[in-house]
This record gives sequence, C-alpha cells and structure tokens, in this order.
Amino acid sequence: MQILLTNDDGIFAPGLAAIYKELVKLGDVTVVAPADSRSGASHSVTFSRPLLCNKVDINGQFKGFSVQGSPADCVKLAVMQLHKGPIDLLVAGINNGANAGINVYYSGTVAAAMEGAFLNIPAVAMSLAAEEQMDFEKAARYCAKILKKLMPVKKGPSTLLRTGDVININIPLLSKGEPKGVRVVPQSSKGFDEYYIPQKNEQGQTVFQLAGGPHRLESTPADATSLAEGFITVTPLVPDMTNHQKIRRLQQQIKW
Repeated sequence: MQILLTNDDGIFAPGLAAIYKELVKLGDVTVVAPADSRSGASHSVTFSRPLLCNKVDINGQFKGFSVQGSPADCVKLAVMQLHKGPIDLLVAGINNGANAGINVYYSGTVAAAMEGAFLNIPAVAMSLAAEEQMDFEKAARYCAKILKKLMPVKKGPSTLLRTGDVININIPLLSKGEPKGVRVVPQSSKGFDEYYIPQKNEQGQTVFQLAGGPHRLESTPADATSLAEGFITVTPLVPDMTNHQKIRRLQQQIKW
C-alpha cells in the first residue's frame, strides 16, 4: 500500500514521527509536510510564488520532503509531482491539539485530508487533545488500530474508507487514563465560548488576544463533547458543503 503522510505542525513535529512508525507496518510511506508549523492554515494554497521543496532527514529516523507551503500545498505537490504512481491512502497528523467541532474548518490537518478527497484519495485526519505532556506514541497506536478497521486487507463492499472519503479521528486527553471507548459521532457546530482580551503592546497600541472557554453543550453526542468526556471520536466528513435540502427549496422559489 502506498501511503502519503503530511500534517500542519511541520515536518519535524513529534506527532508525525509517531504515526510514521505505525504506518510503515502497513505499507510504503512518503512524507511531504510543511517546513514549519502551519496550524490554523485551513485550506489555503500558494499561487503567488513558487513552492520551495527540500529533501530532509527527520531526526535520523526517516527522510521526507519539506515544503515552504500549507498542508494543502503539500498534498497537491505530492500527488502531482513528488510521488510516482497512485496513492492508496493519505494520512494527516497526528496533530498537536484536537480538531473537533468548528475547529475542523480552521484546521490545516483536516484541510490536507480534504485535499486528498478532492484528488480521489481516501484520507484520514488524526489529532490528539492538547495538554502539557503529549503522548503521541500511545495516540499513534490508537489511531493505527482504528485505521486497520477502516481499511481491511481485501477491498470490497464492506470497505469503510473509499475513494474521496475523509475520516476525522480525535484522541482525548491521555493523562486522564485510557479512553472510555470509541464513539462515531457527527461534527459539532455549536462552537466555543470565545472572546478577545484587549492588551497594550510595546508601542502602546491596543491588540486583541483570542481566548476561550469550554465547548457549548450539545443536545446529542457530538465530536467535541464526546472528546471532552474521554472518548476517541470518529467522524466521517464530506468535501461537499452544499445544503441539498435548501437547494430544493431555492429551486422552487427562485425561477427566472
């Protein structure tokens, strides 16, 4: 199996190295990742300048392509230029911090997986809830276990991860012990209790620092709240953001 591995924390991030160790047990892994952290880059792509790409050694463990661009840039460049032949699976992560709820829209990790879907590659985004001590090795083992369930050895009607699919996996805080289990849940759209803190910089100008509290409560289980309860969350996503129910209503009402 040919696997493309990327992230948004940068090519030297420990989360990428941890999942690499698990993925090489499943197939040939090509690493193409940003040269530095691009957290919060969402689905931005670079078109105003050429992309600088270098082959680098990742802490003596493996080699990969370092790209001065976004996670989506990395996927596009890998598929169209750097990787010879088809790619069977794209993995993005493991991200330092959860990508659940509305964070899915801001995440470069999820965007990299979405770019894979645009290019007809089955894709999985993987993230670990942030805390002071991050156990990426343990998170990688959990992610690999779920990945094996998504991709059975023989493809057929029961295959859960197909061309163009995106699966978003989040691992809860591991300092609180073993996860309580796995929940397959929808993405939350409630958002966080966010606010800005006004501050003065060295020049005496007013600047604003984004801060926030817990996720708003959900009436039914969703990714952000289930993650906070200590569950691993698995959420299928789609690249199509169309509101198909609204389309039918609009077609009836808007006629020329």
